[in-house]
Amino acid sequence: MPLLGAHMSVAGGLHLAFERIREVRGRALQIFTKNQLQWNAGPIDPTSVEKFRQSWEEAGWIPVAAHDSYLINLAAVDASVAERSVKAFAEEINRCEALGIRYLVAHPGSHRGDGIERGLDRFTANLDRSLQMAKANTVNVLIEITAGQGSSLGSSFEEIAHILAFSQHRGILGVCFDTSHAFAAGYDLRNAQTYRDTFAQFDRIIGIGRIKFFHLNDSKGECGSRIDRHEHIGKGKIGLEGFRLLLNDPRFRNHPMVLETPKGKDLKNDRKNLRTLRSLMAVQ
Repeated sequence: MPLLGAHMSVAGGLHLAFERIREVRGRALQIFTKNQLQWNAGPIDPTSVEKFRQSWEEAGWIPVAAHDSYLINLAAVDASVAERSVKAFAEEINRCEALGIRYLVAHPGSHRGDGIERGLDRFTANLDRSLQMAKANTVNVLIEITAGQGSSLGSSFEEIAHILAFSQHRGILGVCFDTSHAFAAGYDLRNAQTYRDTFAQFDRIIGIGRIKFFHLNDSKGECGSRIDRHEHIGKGKIGLEGFRLLLNDPRFRNHPMVLETPKGKDLKNDRKNLRTLRSLMAVQ
């Protein structure tokens, strides 16, 4: 069955994310390895690495992904922003490598009005530069499908396929499928027919095997609205049936799937959303 979990805070130390995920009985985890609203953090000290890996072992070596900083835009038109993004993303890769994290989730960035094709070409070239600069051996970069707000890239399967086709490092690239983003971008998941159609299209354009990680979020916006607003599971426009179909799809039986739903002040919302998801899973 899918490995359900959540994005967790690293407040107080990276290793404490494992305590939080264990509190909600999660079997997969996503974190930021640094402040997501800052450019630089530098290397992780050996003590933090040791604590992280010890806590990870105690948690049973569950699948872990890191998410890159919100400031990074590898598709930037401005050369100084692009250069800063290349260096910052290489640093993100190196931090994952130091911690032993296999997956780094990345947004494809924004073309800032310069056009989709040019933006995709810049993203791909700068992604390759970051990977070359980092020289990591164990980290896979997962391109996250986006909702398509403004000039953001990656809201169509064709755009993601372009990146995968033209990168010089395509062998270590995959996809993070965000249900809310895909739905907002126009990919319907609400019933058996539209669910089949969406993933048949994905398989034809990208290849279903490229999906390595899921973000499970309901959507405040309608299908195709391009509104990036996450909602609690079953409380948004996707509804429970779409998640039931996904959770019982044998192609994704062992995939990590993490919540990015609204948090609140404690872990109560995560517990509730995970209970809802578990209730939708057929007994294996």
